[in-house]
Amino acid sequence: MHVVIMGCGRVGSTLAHSLESRGHSVAVIDQDADAFRRLGPDFAGIIVTGAGFDGEVLRQAGIERADAFAAVSSGDNSNIISARLARETFGVSRVAARIYDQRRAQVYERLGIPTVATVRWTADRMLRHLVPEGNVEIFRDPTSTVSIIEVPVHKDWIGRPLRQLEETAGTRVAYLTRFGIGMLPTASSVVQEGDQLYVLVTDDIAASVTAVAATPPEGGH
Repeated sequence: MHVVIMGCGRVGSTLAHSLESRGHSVAVIDQDADAFRRLGPDFAGIIVTGAGFDGEVLRQAGIERADAFAAVSSGDNSNIISARLARETFGVSRVAARIYDQRRAQVYERLGIPTVATVRWTADRMLRHLVPEGNVEIFRDPTSTVSIIEVPVHKDWIGRPLRQLEETAGTRVAYLTRFGIGMLPTASSVVQEGDQLYVLVTDDIAASVTAVAATPPEGGH
């Protein structure tokens, strides 16, 4: 793949190195030529000084042959304008933008542009570690209908089939982490001590699902 990245800050430079290490060709755009120092002398990709929403700058970066485009500069407006330009003008199929304003992120998701709302994501992750009893949202789909939340599980669910919890709560477990490793549940999965469960919910059932998980199962103590 050829990937064009707008923004050579910490995120952009890290992304560029990650992609290059996986064998992809990379072009990085930034208005500040000094920013390219973050790439280091071993970076073999293309660097272009200029604005990522400038069509000519994008062409120099190879946007016309690009398979993907990432807008990760520090400006929301620049990110979304360049992302729309990449998709709508140059026909890049895989486009993503970093957005700091969560309200804007929801709007752009509905326009079909995947976004990473960094402030909201970071706050939610911190909240999950600081207040583990809350049902912190991990993911929400672009239509804002379905989300994945982490639910604390009552100790009496330990040893019970995961399917029993799903049926009782009226939900599906999207994935779980066990000993720090993510796992996809199977038909024979059993809840073990220390498991962290991440379930699929809609807003109208989130509270009830959380309540069921926090309550001993029928026949428990």
